[in-house]
Amino acid sequence: MDNVMQLAADPAAWVALATLVVMEVVLGIDNLIFISILTNKLPEHQQARARRIGIGLALGLRLALLGTVAYIVHLTEPVVTLLGKSFSWRDIILIAGGLFLLWKATKEIHHSVDPGAHADDAPKGPGIGFSAAIAQILLLDLVFSIDSIITAVGMTDHVEIMVVAVVAAVTVMLLAADPLSRFIAANPTVVMLALGFLIMIGMTLIAEGFGAHVPKGYVYTAMAFSAGVEVLNIFGRRARQARRRSAGG
Repeated sequence: MDNVMQLAADPAAWVALATLVVMEVVLGIDNLIFISILTNKLPEHQQARARRIGIGLALGLRLALLGTVAYIVHLTEPVVTLLGKSFSWRDIILIAGGLFLLWKATKEIHHSVDPGAHADDAPKGPGIGFSAAIAQILLLDLVFSIDSIITAVGMTDHVEIMVVAVVAAVTVMLLAADPLSRFIAANPTVVMLALGFLIMIGMTLIAEGFGAHVPKGYVYTAMAFSAGVEVLNIFGRRARQARRRSAGG
């Protein structure tokens, strides 16, 4: 308790907390996009529950990993060498997660571009089962959680600040999950944009796993620019629809 009071009275701790909260929220956007796209494929009555479970798992994994900070730090130490390149457990997890994102996003894009190609093979009813959705969310939660906690460890030595930042970031994810999912469902073209984001994120994870540092600012600037263009397209479509309705009336 004394340590917490000392931190609360330290301006530098508040700066570290604010910075870390922003970083954790930004890192959580990737996780949230994936959860939103995946849960939108479930029956409507299961979507909100799946989102809450997925985000709850993200919080649980992050807090559990914070409890093993000393071990998490060692995930960056080399464990295997291939063709002269050393890989740590973090590298392996990031590469596996990136490959999974590439596979998942490419598969979804293929289904969106050519839905008839899988009409005979597709199961009747929902496109994905509830358990399968939760399993896929859990897998990506693990990847994003490890990256999130390693980022937190690199920014502060105080576990108390990490816990507050993680809880704050996951709370923002929880509040934003339903509005984001509704927006994606109401604007089908946004789905393709979000899938493109997932491919970019997957490639970034793979690059990071192979030791190539990709400045996150570049990635999120590209995402923000693309999202801004799509927002203008949405406004344009709505304006044209409104003009057509008024002309028809």
